[in-house]
Amino acid sequence: PQGIGSPSVYHAVIVIFLEFFAWGLLTAPTLVVLHETFPKHTFLMNGLIQGVKGLLSFLSAPLIGALSDVWGRKSFLLLTVFFTCAPIPLMKISPWWYFAVISVSGVFAVTFSVVFAYVADITQEHERSMAYGLVSATFAASLVTSPAIGAYLGRVYGDSLVVVLATAIALLDICFILVAVPESLPEKMRPASWGAPISWEQADPFASLKKVGQDSIVLLICITVFLSYLPEAGQYSSFFLYLRQIMGFSSESVAAFIAVLGILSIIAQTIVLSLLMRSIGNKNTILLGLGFQILQLAWYGFGSEPWMMWAAGAVAAMSSITFPAVSALVSRTADADQQGVVQGMITGIRGLCNGLGPALYGFIFYIFHVELNELPMPESPSGSSVVTQYHLQQNSIIPGPPFLFGACSVLLALLVALFIPEHTNLNVRSSNWKKHCGSHGHPHSPQAPGEAKEPLLQDTNV
Repeated sequence: PQGIGSPSVYHAVIVIFLEFFAWGLLTAPTLVVLHETFPKHTFLMNGLIQGVKGLLSFLSAPLIGALSDVWGRKSFLLLTVFFTCAPIPLMKISPWWYFAVISVSGVFAVTFSVVFAYVADITQEHERSMAYGLVSATFAASLVTSPAIGAYLGRVYGDSLVVVLATAIALLDICFILVAVPESLPEKMRPASWGAPISWEQADPFASLKKVGQDSIVLLICITVFLSYLPEAGQYSSFFLYLRQIMGFSSESVAAFIAVLGILSIIAQTIVLSLLMRSIGNKNTILLGLGFQILQLAWYGFGSEPWMMWAAGAVAAMSSITFPAVSALVSRTADADQQGVVQGMITGIRGLCNGLGPALYGFIFYIFHVELNELPMPESPSGSSVVTQYHLQQNSIIPGPPFLFGACSVLLALLVALFIPEHTNLNVRSSNWKKHCGSHGHPHSPQAPGEAKEPLLQDTNV
């Protein structure tokens, strides 16, 4: 096969690291360009752009996964990386086209789905959780380091150099796929060569959601996931813009915030999560995580000073234990042949939230008139922004209305989660669809939408 050596997890790791390192470099420049391009209704436009991208990714992920089962992984790795990184050079050429292409690129912004299918091809089931963990850790590491590097280079040499560097890294990633990445899916493992039929059942993004109401326990779990992840997805899309433009954080402070939050979240999801699961049980861990999320969102909503954002960020790291605990509950209580079905439902709901959440947050910012009346003040020589009074002129009582709305949504999720039994057997009626949604029916089945966020949860060993 073409490529260097035999297919390995390290090929996938390098592809992921280079792609997200390139985008991480652009964290600070993107926030500036976003406000300069849309000085009015900045948050609304940001929500619409990220919302369209998320919905398109949700709709296309199953189809691209199914096509990669037929045509191989390498070609779709090349396709997804190319279109995901295509907007990068447009930032300095035409900001309007930059944001337009970002939203449309959601159709192909499913690199994680193809990468995890690649890993599934070359690992045994007992090795898969370790391999997925390595890929996820690489993704986290790239985003922990790259925003700080991009902010520093932008301050010293200008944003143009950062865009050129990010473009060069994206081209390096594409060249790496072309030259070094071997095909992981042998010809004999594919249903047929080019032209094999793809059924709508395989490509239907709503297939997982159609089975939600078939079991009352599954319905409770899915409602909990929807109500808790909807504000989380919206927060991811707008929070760093909120810190930069409303709270007066400098580019370096935003990068440091991302790094600290990422490190604390890794600790929370490994050491703290395992300790809580052993000491207070699965359901209580979920309730505790939801409680931390309510506190974090309320603190973001009412916080008016930068130190409050830092304090709430530490609480946010603890709230990241919720979804792993939910999936652990599902994996422990569902029958072995139901794992793919139930996990597919949950990840499908998360994929839908990735589209709805950003648009909802942008709309709430717009309703409450959280906008900027002037450009941010230039940064002082020490690197910290001069905080002015414009950012709290209109909403002094509730600076961040969407975060308060999110806290109310998570409170509803907490009330629903109280009714989830600690131990039960989930019985979801299966059909031929099941072989398309989990790794049990077919060793190279397409990955469920949203799996990019929680790759470990598709493995029943977790």
